[in-house]
Amino acid sequence: MSVARVTEIKASSSESFDAAIREGLARACKTLKNVRSAWIDEQEVLLDEKQNITTYRVLMKITFILED
Repeated sequence: MSVARVTEIKASSSESFDAAIREGLARACKTLKNVRSAWIDEQEVLLDEKQNITTYRVLMKITFILED
């Protein structure tokens, strides 16, 4: 039997939501072992004074299996 844990990670990118997701997953995999899945809980964008998108952010939940 395995036991899983879920943790939240917020990641950002100036390029796209996809890039923010990849950045967050890469960072999670550096710290956590046995990462198995992720799902996107929230997405948001930050705007500059001219209403141009400057930053894409995602809040994702990462599932990983705990070791014995």
